[in-house]
Amino acid sequence: MSDQARVCVHVQSQYVASQSSPEDDRYVFAYTITLRNIGRANVQLLSRYWLITNGNGRETEVQGEGVVGEQPHIAAGGEFQYTSGAVLETPMGTMQGHYVMIDEQGETFHVEIPVFRLAISTHIH
Repeated sequence: MSDQARVCVHVQSQYVASQSSPEDDRYVFAYTITLRNIGRANVQLLSRYWLITNGNGRETEVQGEGVVGEQPHIAAGGEFQYTSGAVLETPMGTMQGHYVMIDEQGETFHVEIPVFRLAISTHIH
C-alpha cells in the first residue's frame, strides 16, 4: 500500500424491530458505515468480506464485489457512507471483516473493519 492511501472506518449499528420477528428467531440489524479517506491519494473500494457471528457462536462468511451495488471512488479527504443490514437468529452478535481497496498506483490493499456488536439495546450488558 502506498504511503498516501489511508482509510478510516466508522460503524454505527441498530436493531430494526419493525423487520424483526423474535418468535421466529429473526433479528434484523442495520449498520451504517462511513469510510473516510484521510490519505493524499484517491482510492476505490473493490470488494468486501464479512465474518458474522451470532449469539450462539455460529459464523457466517459473506464476500462480494463492492457495497450496496457500488464500487465507490473516494477522493483524498473525502468520504463515502452507506447503510446495509444483517439478519441473525439471536438477539446479539458481532460483525467484522475487511474491504479490498485499490489506490491510484493500481496497488490493492485491505482496510480492516473492526469487530462491532449487533444487539437489541435491552440485551447489552
